[in-house]
Amino acid sequence: MPDDHELPRYAALVLEVVDQVPATKVLTYGDVAEYLGEGGPRQVAAVLSRYGSSTTWWRVLRADGTPAPHIAGEQLANLRAEGTPLRPDGTRVDLRRARWDGG
Repeated sequence: MPDDHELPRYAALVLEVVDQVPATKVLTYGDVAEYLGEGGPRQVAAVLSRYGSSTTWWRVLRADGTPAPHIAGEQLANLRAEGTPLRPDGTRVDLRRARWDGG
């Protein structure tokens, strides 16, 4: 049985990717899964929900650039504070300008 402080392998991989996303850039949940070559958007979201508090979780959002409703206020506030490009309505990220290319 793993130590309580040891992250599951997939969780550690997800958090490692999220930690690499620079300020003003974002990924979607699906982007993270694609980058890793395993899992899917729901698995990435579950990891961030459970283990993401120590990382820049707000830089990962839905495929349409919107945050999940239950964290929208905090996520958008963090993104605005970093200067992440938002769409004119201010409720979602401009993915064309803000999506991180992994480089």
